Amino acid sequence: MILYIAEKPSLGRAIADVLPKPHKKGDGFIMSANGDCVSWCIGHLLEQAEPDAYDPAYKSWQLAHLPIVPAKWKLKPKTNTRTQLSTLKKLIKQASSLVNAGDPDREGQLLVDEVISHAGVKADKLAQTQRLLISDLNPSAVKRALGQMRTNKEFVPLSTSALARSRADWLYGMNMTRAYTIQGKKVGYQGVLSVGRVQTPVLGLVVRRDEEIAHFQPKAFYEVLAHLLTDKQQTFTAKWKPSEACQPYMDEEGRVLAKGLAENVVGRIANKPGEVTKLESKNKRQNPPLPYSLSSLQIDAAKRFGMSAKEVLDTCQSLYERHKLITYPRSDSRYLPAEQHGLAPQVIRAVLSNDAGLTSKADSPNAKLKSKAWNDKKVDAHHAIIPTEKVTNLSNLSTREAQIYSHVARQYLAQFYPAYIYDETVVEVTIAGGLFTTKAKVELSLGWKVLFSKNADKQETENDELATLPPLAKGQILHCERGQLLEKITQPPKHFTDATLLGAMTGINRYVTNSEVKKILKDTDGLGTEATRAGIIELLFNRGYLLRQGKSIIATPVGVGLINSLPESATTPDMTALWESSLDAISQKQLRYDAFMEPLLTQLHQLIEQASNQLPTALQGIAGPGYKSKYKKSRGAANNGYKRKATSTKNSAAKSSTSNNATKSAGKVKRTAGKK
Repeated sequence: MILYIAEKPSLGRAIADVLPKPHKKGDGFIMSANGDCVSWCIGHLLEQAEPDAYDPAYKSWQLAHLPIVPAKWKLKPKTNTRTQLSTLKKLIKQASSLVNAGDPDREGQLLVDEVISHAGVKADKLAQTQRLLISDLNPSAVKRALGQMRTNKEFVPLSTSALARSRADWLYGMNMTRAYTIQGKKVGYQGVLSVGRVQTPVLGLVVRRDEEIAHFQPKAFYEVLAHLLTDKQQTFTAKWKPSEACQPYMDEEGRVLAKGLAENVVGRIANKPGEVTKLESKNKRQNPPLPYSLSSLQIDAAKRFGMSAKEVLDTCQSLYERHKLITYPRSDSRYLPAEQHGLAPQVIRAVLSNDAGLTSKADSPNAKLKSKAWNDKKVDAHHAIIPTEKVTNLSNLSTREAQIYSHVARQYLAQFYPAYIYDETVVEVTIAGGLFTTKAKVELSLGWKVLFSKNADKQETENDELATLPPLAKGQILHCERGQLLEKITQPPKHFTDATLLGAMTGINRYVTNSEVKKILKDTDGLGTEATRAGIIELLFNRGYLLRQGKSIIATPVGVGLINSLPESATTPDMTALWESSLDAISQKQLRYDAFMEPLLTQLHQLIEQASNQLPTALQGIAGPGYKSKYKKSRGAANNGYKRKATSTKNSAAKSSTSNNATKSAGKVKRTAGKK
């Protein structure tokens, strides 16, 4: 008997649908006519044991116990899924061979591997275990995947990476949360101070942005425009480009702060001749935008539809699992395997049948075109999010589902249109010794951009406003009719929104302060993973650290107080971004597990010592966020903790003021302490 172990029931049913019929359905499994069996996990069936499983003394939160570092790690069955775990263990024992059919990412790999390990599978059967990678739940795609199974041993590094992440989060989150909750009580803060290796740096990004805005001092700066006239009475404008001699009067952004200097330029160029000293025209091509990863889709959907990261993820999961209209959504890849190009005609037909309006202003897509998206070297366990071959009536979808489907579909169709081609002309004009520049763009062929025009997409146009220039020649003499002084005011940075906060988490390299760490990171390294970022942002809202004001995301007093109480290394993305880079290196067989964990433990001892030696005074006078006494379990959450529903601020303060026992309060939420 072959036993297929899926990550969740929906995936299990999709596998069973293509196995020989008739089927016999049991409690937590489906038996096919040929004797093979499909069963499933329900997210993680096992979770990290609590500290008191290692020593009963750890039930009491004490600084003397910290840091708690297990000598031998323990997993325990989750209470609400024990029955399914028992079913799987029996089936694993009966099976002649096993297939890991977890989702195609590191968590999907680990959650099935840990069940197989927990069941005590012998070495020979373990060596023969296969890996089934399914990114499309339609029967034809599942059949293809069954014909392309790989050995599960190939994915041991991916599983090791997920295991290292899980243990690192437990060590850091559990110990830091206990340390600061205990110290917080000493300054009068009543409540648990949750610290995580991802959530806290994300909160730090928001707090620092808010502080930058609050402390921003606007200042005036000046620009000069030259209004130019050709001998044929054609007009255009060019902007002054200050020389190096002007630098003492400029800020670090290159803006002129001295009004007198700008006024002098205006006076010098009026009614003076100007010469075209540079004229360059280049033919440029812009290839289609790559298909979506989850983060890139979340960012675009936040801008275009005002959707939160979690709302996009939930909508994608529905389109994937329920409607089978898109491929696996929790992907960090924007590329496709080369063999997938062979399915393009079927996918295009399905998309145009589902939403013909996508190409109403365009020629038909050319399925023979092959964009840069098809690249086997950039695809591993999962590929970009694209539409499937399924035909449906979009009226059966919710508004959000239809929006996201069409958004994904348009991005896929763009791969089958030629490049956007335009001429870019750069002009430099010298007037009275000063340099003035302008740039123009002339569209030659819209190519893929025809799909994103105003008529094709009422939500947003991606066409730039184009400057126009009269015919010019290098050496041509022009007449400057007048100079124009523009006085502008510097603007503060904007508060984070769902889109910009996700963008910051995805490209965290821009926010890393340590130059040595910056050298190690790639532009694509981020905080958290595609699968966890939406949950991390929501977690910060649920814990009372963030709130929304319109589209803006701002930190609450509790969030500000926590960040200002922690050491800088715990609140900046440097450490966590480096961790993510290391975890990726483990999955790529470029780093050993021990080489990641050993320096982490050294750093953890230092952080706990630092926490023990200073009080979080920034939290003095701040009431705890307060949580309802009933906690709702999160099924399949990244670390299987509890989701808390935040009360109103008024109730939060009232409940917090009645709590005088941090240990009792901590006990209620101890499951959340290991969360990122």
